[in-house]
Amino acid sequence: MDWRAVNFDWNRARAFLVTAEEGSLSAAARALGMAQPTLGRQVSALEQELGVALFERVGRGLTLTPSGLDLMDHVRGMGEAAARMSLAASGKAQAIEGTVSISASEVDAAFRLPAIIGKLRQMAPGIDVEIVATNSESDLRRREADIAIRNYRPTQPNLVARKIRDIDGRIYATPGYLESIGNPQTPQALSGADFIGFNRSGEFIAAMTRFGLTLTAKNFPILSESHLVQWSHVRQGLGIGIMTSDIGDAEPAVVQVLPDVDPIVIPVWLVTHREVHTSRRVRLVFDLVASELGRHERPERTAYRDRLVEDGGGAQ
Repeated sequence: MDWRAVNFDWNRARAFLVTAEEGSLSAAARALGMAQPTLGRQVSALEQELGVALFERVGRGLTLTPSGLDLMDHVRGMGEAAARMSLAASGKAQAIEGTVSISASEVDAAFRLPAIIGKLRQMAPGIDVEIVATNSESDLRRREADIAIRNYRPTQPNLVARKIRDIDGRIYATPGYLESIGNPQTPQALSGADFIGFNRSGEFIAAMTRFGLTLTAKNFPILSESHLVQWSHVRQGLGIGIMTSDIGDAEPAVVQVLPDVDPIVIPVWLVTHREVHTSRRVRLVFDLVASELGRHERPERTAYRDRLVEDGGGAQ
């Protein structure tokens, strides 16, 4: 390879790639953890090095020029190669120290992980833990996290996935709220109740039909994408919301609504990238989290606990 033909700074290429993917300099700066003016200078410097304009400003955002579009596939390939290199290097790290990042929903991060992380800190004080509390999917292949707790079976290639358990999902409200609507005893009696949910989409309403409920958008006067915000409003007596039974039953301020109705079954999977899984510190954290999350599984679910999927096609 003629390295003299490479006439640009690779760090500037990364700045270009992230800006294109995020759609603005401010979002890209947040993603990279750097100041927006610094990022802007890197992109401008790359344009000068290459002799082309990469972006056009549209309102508050940026759109790629034809030249920028032509370069995106090449730069994206560079980013993926860099991510693979980082994964391979992490997988070779054998010291029981360093940072391990865990992606988990807000509920898992707030209610289930603290006790597990406390035990981890006693076992391996050299390991620092970064909790990525998000209700969106973290891309493990791009190192957005080392380990992820998910509530669905993963399908991406090159992942190691273990089915941990199934958790019951039930609906809850305060006794005061239920009294205010006449202490309904049947799904039909809840047709006029207030529910607190993610959105008014058909998907969430369809999920509620599993409890025998027939709801419309009018049943959702309070919405939030945050699970913790929803749960807080349920606990304040503002409506009915869904929560897993291990957390909901432990909350003294609420009671189950329609306790005789079959629950929603929510699977719990633990996932990591195959190459990262060879790191001793990642394996230690993975195995501990898997063991602790599975402690309270129902007896009939134990056959799933050690199902380990480790093939190029993802989980089966």
